[in-house]
Amino acid sequence: MLRAGWPTLNQAGVCFTGSVWRLLEPLRADDREAFLALARRRAFARNEVLCHEGDPADSLHLVEQGHLAVHGGLASGSTATFTILSPGDYFGELALLRADRRRTATVTALEPSRTLAVAATAFDALCSRNPSIERILSTLLADRIDILSRRLLETMYESLDRRVYRRLLELARSYRGADGTVKIPLSQTQIAELVGATRPSVNQVLQRLAELHVVRLSRSRIEVLDLAALERRCRG
Repeated sequence: MLRAGWPTLNQAGVCFTGSVWRLLEPLRADDREAFLALARRRAFARNEVLCHEGDPADSLHLVEQGHLAVHGGLASGSTATFTILSPGDYFGELALLRADRRRTATVTALEPSRTLAVAATAFDALCSRNPSIERILSTLLADRIDILSRRLLETMYESLDRRVYRRLLELARSYRGADGTVKIPLSQTQIAELVGATRPSVNQVLQRLAELHVVRLSRSRIEVLDLAALERRCRG
């Protein structure tokens, strides 16, 4: 994940820090800068789709700013949000490793966002020069599978309340401001897609939290007022 560090600019004008995307950690600093020099900054508006499931995969994206929703759908029209990406995350590496090189999910910007897009040819060259990249990719993909497996178990065996608490806590940590305030700019429908439930059911859980002054609800936004209380509910 991308952490606080000392901002620098490479020759392409790409800003990065002393601590980098976990995908690039095996690289030496000069190799990392050379790789990022090949990146092209892409800006996306709120609700803009970065890629659709099934699209040809021609690049790896490193999330530099904003939050992105990764979701999939069925022919019936039902959709589910697998995860929310934040600065320091990345996507597209799985599609570049697949034989058919097709996107496995749809990615949408939840707010004005920015990524560094690295062409597939540059990514292939990176893997060829640095075999350690493939090893760390295997580890990171295994981590993602583990997270999805645990979420599946939660959906099967945990209460909806507990699932909402946990997703809210994850989002609160991602959206927490420097002043300690937490404002999550997601609608209740988006939260419902993230926990695998209907909007009315999720609304009932959120309303109970609002009555306890744990959160404050407004149009397309949830403000966490008592993070400690939310953490206790996740543990309880």
